[in-house]
Amino acid sequence: MFVEWVQKGEIHGSVPDTAREQCSPGGHPKPMNAPDEWETVMTGVDPSRLDDQQLMKELETIHRTRHDTLLYASNDALRAHNGRMAELEGEYLRRNPRRLVASGRTREGARERGRGESATPHA
Repeated sequence: MFVEWVQKGEIHGSVPDTAREQCSPGGHPKPMNAPDEWETVMTGVDPSRLDDQQLMKELETIHRTRHDTLLYASNDALRAHNGRMAELEGEYLRRNPRRLVASGRTREGARERGRGESATPHA
């Protein structure tokens, strides 16, 4: 995941996911048990700045981590995850307004399944 640290409106660079919680806004390691005095906002790269391949990778990552975030993360982390997911999905939809929609994934398709038809055609 691409991560940018913002402090007083300045972007300080990127840090890998595995290290971001142990770092200050400038990407420097935080001292153990140090108070969080940086009042930092962590955001990912603006989705409009990602190319299509990077956007898909970000979407795959956030969807893969969704379940564990819901079950085990703090409320703040869940809110951040929700916001980032909405940003990424919104950008995907903006770029792909005519994407293929499977009939079984619509309300009408769900009603048809409710009448005994399966979501996938049988051979």
